[in-house]
Amino acid sequence: MKIKASELREMDYEDLLYQLDDLKEAYFNLRFQQQIGQLEDTNQLRFVRRNIARVQTVLREKELEAQRG
Repeated sequence: MKIKASELREMDYEDLLYQLDDLKEAYFNLRFQQQIGQLEDTNQLRFVRRNIARVQTVLREKELEAQRG
């Protein structure tokens, strides 16, 4: 499932941090399933990894906004 960057920009900083933690946990679980051979749809790894990158990008944007004033 793809998370849109526009949806992420509407969230506040703390919600983004929670979202990032959830995505990292999901990625860990998917990697674990892949290692033991239970993961059937390997595209899920790519989607979660890209969602993590989106959240990190929006977090960085918010940090830069806060620094500028």
